[in-house]
Amino acid sequence: MSRPFRIPKYSLHKATGQARTVIRGKHFYLGAFGSPESREAYARLISEHSLAEKRSSGAPPPNSRFPDLTIAELLLRYLEFAQQYYRKNGNPTKELVCMREAMGHIRALYDRLPAQEFGPLKLKAVRRHMIEQCGLSRGVVNNRINRIKRIFKWAVSEELVPPSSYEGLRAVAGLKFGRSNARETKPIQPAQDDWVDAVLPYTSPQVGALIQLQRLTGMRPCEVVMMRPCDLDMSRDVWLYTPADHKNRWRGHQLLTAFESGGAGQPNLEALGW
Repeated sequence: MSRPFRIPKYSLHKATGQARTVIRGKHFYLGAFGSPESREAYARLISEHSLAEKRSSGAPPPNSRFPDLTIAELLLRYLEFAQQYYRKNGNPTKELVCMREAMGHIRALYDRLPAQEFGPLKLKAVRRHMIEQCGLSRGVVNNRINRIKRIFKWAVSEELVPPSSYEGLRAVAGLKFGRSNARETKPIQPAQDDWVDAVLPYTSPQVGALIQLQRLTGMRPCEVVMMRPCDLDMSRDVWLYTPADHKNRWRGHQLLTAFESGGAGQPNLEALGW
């Protein structure tokens, strides 16, 4: 009969200044003593070895009706789903790249952790890693944490983790302005008119017309460059533009842009050959 698992101490290794713990006679060095990273590594080791002891003793794992997946295995399954879901016109979208970036943070800390054991405190540890180790801004951190929550929401829908996993993560609120140590970024401002006017003489008539049209309507660059005469209702003085594709088409939204062609301050779309 194996000895019962006892939680080892978090201690200082004086020779190196590192945090150290000893499990079953094996020494584990965790990083700078007292640092958040070393305490996260300690908590992860204790969690992994405690679960391994329970399995070896024949004790049923928690929520045993769900697959016994590690975080790395869960993320691999989600990636297979995401590669098919986040596609547009047969090509991967930017959201797939963003999901990969969010997944990288959780893998850096908890790739071997059983997915069912990932809870609010571990999500906060991932968030602290984003802030302190990666230097990400508050907005980027909130977006990536929300994507991690979305992964676990999907996992619940596939019965890969219990519903309590996602509900626990939902309890972690986003970082608020001025109430965290995450850096803040300045809001993105529009380009000044004198900058745009200084550039226009050096552009071709076609590009100049597109720049003026974007300044007038605030359309996204992709919506401007894909404009075709067949997408325009030119039956009135005010033209109506309905792009064949746009960012929120998948939500069932319709995009309609109105503008006047020609005249003072208006883009000269005849330069496009229409």
